[in-house]
Amino acid sequence: MVRLSKGIEVEIYTGTSQGKIVGLSDRITKELNGFVKEPDSRNVEYITVPLLYYDDLLYALINPRKHLRKYLRDIGDYTVVPGSTLSLGDNVNRFYRSDPNNSYHSYIENTYGTDVVTASVHINIGIDNPEMLMHAHSLIRVEAPLFLALSASSPFLDGKVTGFHSTRWHMFPQTPQKVPFFMNHAHFIDWTEKQLALQNMQNVRHFWTSVRPNGDKRPYHLNRLELRICDLIIDPVSLLSVVALLEARLLQLMENTESLNPLLKSQLSTEALLYITQQNELEVAKRSLNANLYNWEDGSKIEAKKWIEKIYQEVFPIAKQNGFSCFLNPIKKILQDGNLAQQWLHKYKLGNSITSIVSREIEAIAYQEKTLEEKLFTF
Repeated sequence: MVRLSKGIEVEIYTGTSQGKIVGLSDRITKELNGFVKEPDSRNVEYITVPLLYYDDLLYALINPRKHLRKYLRDIGDYTVVPGSTLSLGDNVNRFYRSDPNNSYHSYIENTYGTDVVTASVHINIGIDNPEMLMHAHSLIRVEAPLFLALSASSPFLDGKVTGFHSTRWHMFPQTPQKVPFFMNHAHFIDWTEKQLALQNMQNVRHFWTSVRPNGDKRPYHLNRLELRICDLIIDPVSLLSVVALLEARLLQLMENTESLNPLLKSQLSTEALLYITQQNELEVAKRSLNANLYNWEDGSKIEAKKWIEKIYQEVFPIAKQNGFSCFLNPIKKILQDGNLAQQWLHKYKLGNSITSIVSREIEAIAYQEKTLEEKLFTF
């Protein structure tokens, strides 16, 4: 069996049980181990270590949140709040600095404002070979919109329906604005050095696109692919299914590199690939699973949901062979029931208020996590 290491960065809002976002990261990071600040204090981040097995990864996702929930209850009527944007308002135009003395945070606030005050999940998959990592980057870059389609959870902003399923990705400032496909590791190194010299990037972390090569000393020492496009997937079981889909697709790539690298297989030019990828991201931000997308192989149109179903059928035998197909299965439920944004919009059309939708989701996910805890934790 082949397993790739998997680590997840979870950005999550804190607030009241009614869904009002409240900035608490200053207190959380001082008083609770394992959490780090984001530039705005209204969300906080925790990171799982790289793990090979999904059972371990589920524990690593639930355990910090278990302690966070207890801490929030202890200091007041606070909890974790689902969604990837400031759904109910909560001063959407005001930045609440978590670290006023951090110069990089100052740059972010002054340059982007509250467009970056969002919550998301970043999925890291271990790939030690830098050249294989460049192949992986090319494939997942053109397919990243599909992962956004599965994860979309931000249809509201400032107490209003925005017209987007992922308002977060619609407004998030991708930086630098023009990022090529990387032909090899040397190309990635050269490009990064030039971006830093031109100050298009303030540092190596200032590379905010749908997916990026990552490592402890980037761009020189790389060991993982980081998928950054996903909205916050608050349901841990759904999140693991998205991770499993990504891992299985990468294992398929490793077995069939020439047939799955768009730079080698696509009938389209590199320029056309860049264009359709950008258009697909815009379309998915608006319609998620219902988006009509350009297929990278030949430019033909395909619905996001049908494309995901096609990939699911291709990679399921790989997941089964390597012992994690049960964690892939919940993808079918997302495709059947819709992502969180679609579920919320359906409830809104039925006459529910945004406040009631968010508050009920808070209750539902708290109950689900408690159920999972009872299965995972035996004391």
